[in-house]
Amino acid sequence: MSVRELVVLGTASQVPTRHRNHNGYLLRWDGEGILFDPGEGTQRQMLRAGVAAHDINRICVTHFHGDHSLGLAGVIQRINLDRVPHPVTAHFPASGQHFFDRLRYSTAYRESVELTEVPVSADGVLATTGAYTLDSHRLSHPVESYGYRLTEPDRLRMLPGKLAGRGIEGPDVGRIQREGSLRGVPLEEVSETRRGQRFAFVMDTRLCDGAFALAEGCDMLVIESTFLDEDGGLAADHGHLTAGQAARVAKESGVRHLVLTHFSQRYTDPDVFEQQARAAGFEGGLTIAQDLIRVPVPTRHT
Repeated sequence: MSVRELVVLGTASQVPTRHRNHNGYLLRWDGEGILFDPGEGTQRQMLRAGVAAHDINRICVTHFHGDHSLGLAGVIQRINLDRVPHPVTAHFPASGQHFFDRLRYSTAYRESVELTEVPVSADGVLATTGAYTLDSHRLSHPVESYGYRLTEPDRLRMLPGKLAGRGIEGPDVGRIQREGSLRGVPLEEVSETRRGQRFAFVMDTRLCDGAFALAEGCDMLVIESTFLDEDGGLAADHGHLTAGQAARVAKESGVRHLVLTHFSQRYTDPDVFEQQARAAGFEGGLTIAQDLIRVPVPTRHT
């Protein structure tokens, strides 16, 4: 059975707390797993969350600050130790190639798994599979940072009532799909477009065009909200978003479910992030992320 869900491994920003590990997020997308921003301690959090190295097909790093990448060394070595039977692809800013190399080869180990590096150097498509297209957009942060977006292809949904009304049944259903028409009936008359689902991952950034482009029309947006609105000056200085700004991105982009994360250790009441997101006018589904929770991708529109 297909599963589409976000497994939250860590939610802290620069400094972890007793209750929040450094960043780490695994997106389960049917039979594939995409690991985003494995910070320090991610391997341990995977164990606690029931995530295995075998679950990882792709790794996406937004930028090379430690809370988003120090866990790479352990994760990569675990993938090899467990002899993951499939190749793994890693995406990261090309300007941080030297950081990736240092983390990948930080200690001695035996490489047993094909790990393909596909660095990101510009906005655009990174990968296209039968299940999704993965693309990236540049964000606004003191170091080069990219967000990621996964888009499922649109597909046709056949409409049983209209098929029956035109006397199309059995093998003829497949025939009209293949040929585009049947006995003068165009495919468009007995089908409709089923919009593909969309997921975006936006970490350390100020408000910028890239954040809005990634979030546009998403079923789920995972986005940093390091600061509360009253600390907007600090957010701008350090290249981050406030809760209200993150909610604004979601509201203006038509996001269905918003996941706020990457919280500064200065705040102890997560409810305030929810209050400020709602005050900014976001009315969709909202999750204030906590370590080790699972957030299902909303079911598609019918």
